[in-house]
Amino acid sequence: MAIEEMTASVARLRTLMANIYLVGSPGGPWVLVDTGTPGNAARIRDAAWLRFGRDARPEAILLTHGHGDHAGSALELAGYWDVPIYAHRLERPFLTGKSAYPPADPMAGGACSFMSRFLPSRTVEIGARLHDLPEDGEVPGLVGWRWHFTPGHAPGQVAFFQRGESVLLAGDACTTMDLDSVMGILAQEPRICRPPAPFTYDWDQAQRSVELLADLRPAVIGAGHGEPMSGRAVAVGLADLARDFPRPRRGRYALESARTDETGTVFVPPPAPDPAPKVAAAVGLTAMALGAVMVLSRKPRNGDE
Repeated sequence: MAIEEMTASVARLRTLMANIYLVGSPGGPWVLVDTGTPGNAARIRDAAWLRFGRDARPEAILLTHGHGDHAGSALELAGYWDVPIYAHRLERPFLTGKSAYPPADPMAGGACSFMSRFLPSRTVEIGARLHDLPEDGEVPGLVGWRWHFTPGHAPGQVAFFQRGESVLLAGDACTTMDLDSVMGILAQEPRICRPPAPFTYDWDQAQRSVELLADLRPAVIGAGHGEPMSGRAVAVGLADLARDFPRPRRGRYALESARTDETGTVFVPPPAPDPAPKVAAAVGLTAMALGAVMVLSRKPRNGDE
């Protein structure tokens, strides 16, 4: 079980799709921040038992936002531990089945955008277990932590910050790996980068959120995607990203953002032209035609009639 200790009170559990954070010192109260995709509940329980003891349960489950790679196992874990789930109030319509998120933008540029065509987009329904984060910025179950509103990637995306250890859990307001290149995804070299492009629906908000995080000047960062980072590179990387924020040059949300409110998604701009389905269809038809030609041109052998 690969649990990495980031600070004395924050540990990271890596899954295939996203990071999960166990926050709190062994022997004391703790919370779970994000839960990965569906199917990770048993793995998260094992990690919690290893760090806090077999009978330990969190004070709460906290969600940076409700995308399926962050909230997928929340309901199962909340039922097992009998604990509440907290998220920003603007995530409520997406976590209760009332609305779908703005659709992914495969034309935003980069490897992640290309792959978004093949990723599931189902919402996660939590229902009665869901509670709104307190409006005063306090974090349930965590003394000394504050939540900060960082929308753009998701309407109710938040980041959690503890000033004492100067540690930031950024969710998907930024990443610590380059999701825009195949080599960046494979190598996962620690580097502070923009939020996952195809699932970011408002780039103005996303840039302002990075500027807010840069102003916190954290010394340690754990994002939803990528390796944890510490030291001077964190503050410098956030400042650089805020100053030279790489917005998409094309795509559905490049010029016009989707709009959301307390009811969910209320406006989505038209999609940008996507040649990929036509290209894939053309390649498929060409392959079928070549196969047919090969079959028809095959010389008959003895016994072939």
